Amino acid sequence: MSADTRLQEMVVSGLGEVDEPAFSGLAQRHRRELHVHCYRMLGSFEDAEDTVQETFLRAWRRRETFEGRSTFRAWLYRIATNACLDLLAKRRPEPATGGEVLWLQPYPDRLLDELPAGDGDEPESVAVARETIELAYLVAVQHLAPRPRAVLILRDVLGWPAKDVAELLGDSVNSVNSALQRARAGMREHLPAERQDWVGGDEDAGTRELVRRFTDASVATDVDALATMLRDDVRSSMPPTPGLSVGRDAVLSNWVEDGFDAMTGLRAVPTSVNRQPAVAFYHWREQEGAYLPLTIDVLRVTGGAITEVFIFHADQFPRLGLPPRLPADGRE
Repeated sequence: MSADTRLQEMVVSGLGEVDEPAFSGLAQRHRRELHVHCYRMLGSFEDAEDTVQETFLRAWRRRETFEGRSTFRAWLYRIATNACLDLLAKRRPEPATGGEVLWLQPYPDRLLDELPAGDGDEPESVAVARETIELAYLVAVQHLAPRPRAVLILRDVLGWPAKDVAELLGDSVNSVNSALQRARAGMREHLPAERQDWVGGDEDAGTRELVRRFTDASVATDVDALATMLRDDVRSSMPPTPGLSVGRDAVLSNWVEDGFDAMTGLRAVPTSVNRQPAVAFYHWREQEGAYLPLTIDVLRVTGGAITEVFIFHADQFPRLGLPPRLPADGRE
């Protein structure tokens, strides 16, 4: 009998007699998707990590309550969702005055690649999966109250029936449907107006060329060149630093005030996070004799123009799998 078969029999017959190593092996199979679920709920990679650990701890302690009426995966999702709601009840952060989410953190694409394919082979499912991990979606979700937020993610992202969501939340189907309507209305208020166009699957040649030009202009600190790539209503924020700039002139003025135009000694590494194009910038440090992490810009591109720039600090580089330093390459 294979290990998979034995584990499946454990799930069907209940978990009361399962030892900890076997239970851990079964639960760990769902770690990445649970982590992404908690990340959507919380907007923070670190909080999601802590909440998944709490989920596994609760699941182990309550293993005898699993009776096989639902799948083991669905049982874990119930525990994870409630763990997120408990965390939000204790310390629910509020978006800043400008609407920016200061606790927002990027999610590495290399970890998103670990998600199981499941039923996501259909084009619509793939689009939903991409769209609901992009930063603009995450920001909009964080403006919702916790329970409508959970309903939205369970119903619209995971595709749970209203009856199952109601059971998880200890509520009625009517209440769940009402919460879903409120959540969808809230999302329309905070999502980009062109939402139906902002996910196009793999980056096309035009987007790749735009990102290349943005990278070159940024390394050269060419403000005029950058201005040609930003849409009139472009938005820029730098979590966890407060402040949201809206409009091309405001964004560029903010960058100049921060000393961008006077900066020299930059190098860039193209990457992608949250299924969006991104550029990691490094700054030459003479004392270190190397280029050290500076910031990472995550771009939203719509209609051939940059419509949003999320700028994250250097502390995110290790999690994103970016090198800690770049060599001088002959620089004196």
